[in-house]
Amino acid sequence: MFHNVHKEKRSDRKYLYIQTFGCQMNVSDSDKIRTLLTGEGYETTNDAENADLILINTCSIREKAAQKVYSQLGRFRMLKERNPKLILAMGGCLAQQWGPKIFIRAPYLDVVFGTHNIHRLPEFIREVEKNRSPVVETGFNPSVKSLDIMAVPEEGAGSAYVTIMQGCNNFCSYCVVPYLRGPEESRPVQDILGEVKKLAGHGIVEIVLLGQNVNSYGKAIDGNFGFPHLLQAIGRVEGIERIRFTTSHPRDLSEDLMRCFAEVDTLCEHIHLPVQSGSDDVLRRMNRGYTCAQYLKKVEGLRHYRPDISITSDIIVGFPGETEIDFQATLALMEAVQFDNLFSFKYSEREGTAAVGFDRQVPEKVKGQRLQQLQALQEKHTQARNRILEGRVAEVLVEGKSKNSENDMTGRTRSNKIVNFRGAHELSRKTVSVMIKKAYLHSLRGEMVKGVGDLCSSR
Repeated sequence: MFHNVHKEKRSDRKYLYIQTFGCQMNVSDSDKIRTLLTGEGYETTNDAENADLILINTCSIREKAAQKVYSQLGRFRMLKERNPKLILAMGGCLAQQWGPKIFIRAPYLDVVFGTHNIHRLPEFIREVEKNRSPVVETGFNPSVKSLDIMAVPEEGAGSAYVTIMQGCNNFCSYCVVPYLRGPEESRPVQDILGEVKKLAGHGIVEIVLLGQNVNSYGKAIDGNFGFPHLLQAIGRVEGIERIRFTTSHPRDLSEDLMRCFAEVDTLCEHIHLPVQSGSDDVLRRMNRGYTCAQYLKKVEGLRHYRPDISITSDIIVGFPGETEIDFQATLALMEAVQFDNLFSFKYSEREGTAAVGFDRQVPEKVKGQRLQQLQALQEKHTQARNRILEGRVAEVLVEGKSKNSENDMTGRTRSNKIVNFRGAHELSRKTVSVMIKKAYLHSLRGEMVKGVGDLCSSR
């Protein structure tokens, strides 16, 4: 709930408040929006009540995310009522999906813009500031111009997102992304490398490559230069110590890409490889394009090239027609793989997808029971995988102060596990060696190793 507070007069400043829902792609888009609007004279604030412009960057991949957006819009409405000059903007996938229809639910919005129109946001804001009339733009463009916007890293940041492609051509039967982000579009390799080099010049040491399906990178540009080649090229950029990427489609995970985990030193030993189900029948109706056996073969290949690789995944329970036998097949796949972590969800219908018309819907109560059982199993696997690191020394890229203690710092291992340890604030952006003392479900507790001779890698 927002409260009435006294505001100082700020005739020479404009403040921007951004709330981001959903995936890393949305977080990256929000970073680009901040950079764009800085050029329009806006400063970022963490206080919505102090803002002249509030922007919600939305996600519609699941119903729960959409409901959170509607709830937050209602709260921001109160601020709009107290300050009629406040500009409320909404972008992202839900804005793309609803377009002008969102005004039925939220008539107080000033700007609604889709996933292909981020680059035009300053223009939209200027129009509202001048005319005080709503602006809506959700059309698709032949090219996604925001792909080339480089977000200026925040001071002290050690990691940065680099979008290498947008859109998806897979049309999984449950997914709205192809309809809301459009077809696959890959950025030219020289543009990507140029951005990576600039980020390295800003002190960035870790690059996270983003795309709806990074494994498809380059197919629409040059079939001879794919994602493995891009990883190799970025691996040669001076100053970049770590490379991560997300997300990978199992069908397009090639042998060449697997080999990169052994050959590209800066490529971190972690992959997010969404499986969605362990049932071949469910995978077929999802239009995933692979079988359970093929997925397990990919996992085997990854562990051949990098035995210590951390593998995380996504699973949907209660997809239309999922039987108890199908669900048990998913649990069996989990036992076979032993994922380091898992993002699991109950199936929810998304408007416009093929699965909306499927019969044999699974009751909500059954979905809930299956999700609870699946998550309990994954907690056991996560604990077991984390305990393997106890007593080992891991390389940790320090991100900043821990949320739990003023005296602790926090960072990530190359395998993407969070580590908290006692250390000085000056360690931010540095890579340090940490002895893992205790493994928990969501993080690790460590002790920094002192002395050059003690420095070593978790590899």
